[in-house]
Amino acid sequence: MRAVYAESINSKDPLAGLVVGERPDPQAPEGWARVTVKAAALNHHDVWSLRGQGLKADALPMILGCDAAGLDEEGNEVVVHAVINDPGFTGADETTDPRRSLLSERYQGTFAETVVVPRRNLVPKPEGLSMVEAACLPTAWLTAYRMLFVRGGLRPGESVLVQGVGGGVSTALITLARAAGLRVYATSRSEDKRARGLEIGAHEVFASGERLPVKVDAVMETVGRATWEHSVRSLRPGGRIVISGTTSGPQVDDAMLTHVFFLQLSVIGSTMGTRDELDALVQLLHSTGARPLVHAELPLERAREGFEQMVAGDQVGKIVFTL
Repeated sequence: MRAVYAESINSKDPLAGLVVGERPDPQAPEGWARVTVKAAALNHHDVWSLRGQGLKADALPMILGCDAAGLDEEGNEVVVHAVINDPGFTGADETTDPRRSLLSERYQGTFAETVVVPRRNLVPKPEGLSMVEAACLPTAWLTAYRMLFVRGGLRPGESVLVQGVGGGVSTALITLARAAGLRVYATSRSEDKRARGLEIGAHEVFASGERLPVKVDAVMETVGRATWEHSVRSLRPGGRIVISGTTSGPQVDDAMLTHVFFLQLSVIGSTMGTRDELDALVQLLHSTGARPLVHAELPLERAREGFEQMVAGDQVGKIVFTL
């Protein structure tokens, strides 16, 4: 079958190990389902895998991709939840399983004609969502949903700052926050990206590091070192930072601990989301009409172009491969 996979790992030149070619059809173990993939979205995780972060050399060759929408064996339209739990895990929150993995780490991923996943990982796709839109949800949009509403506990009328307009998570944060009735502020170094932030729902946008006119209830942080001090300074007393990534690096120059304890701030970690949260996200989009921002839609055979755009950091929104 057609597939996009990692043949080798190269921390300095990740695309050196990327192959668009043929791989064997997967076999579904008992309790797993075969999904005919119609659309699959690209994530930073896929580039990190090619650098060797989360993907070990002894697992190669590995089909990349965490996100997909397609058809199950009965022809039902489904969205694939990417978190694969240890068979012995019995907890209610899949993200707390210490032995969990994502598709494309231990199990073959979604950038292929067919993917196999545990049957419970399938979520029905509403008719109102296209395959391309649905494919954007399982990683970036689910991460954003959990950050805002589960870990962040945000409610209508509260205010939120989204750091770094551009990628799938930040655009999802802006869109979902606006749809849920929050006051949304956003930052970016790029004037063009700030303009796109306004288009997708931010009430006000600012250059990175620029002082906000108000203190906010919460900051959604995915950048890390480059924005950390600004995030802390932007919070009202008792506010919270929800962090799910460190694209600029995890080593901050100043953790601002004096501000944290004196203003009684909360720093909250968040990662991915559960299958039930993915179902809730799908229903939220169905009922509100909010939709993912798609930067580019490419046939699977042109996957390298999509990877190149992500490595360059040129995209605003999701890059999706179609089959």
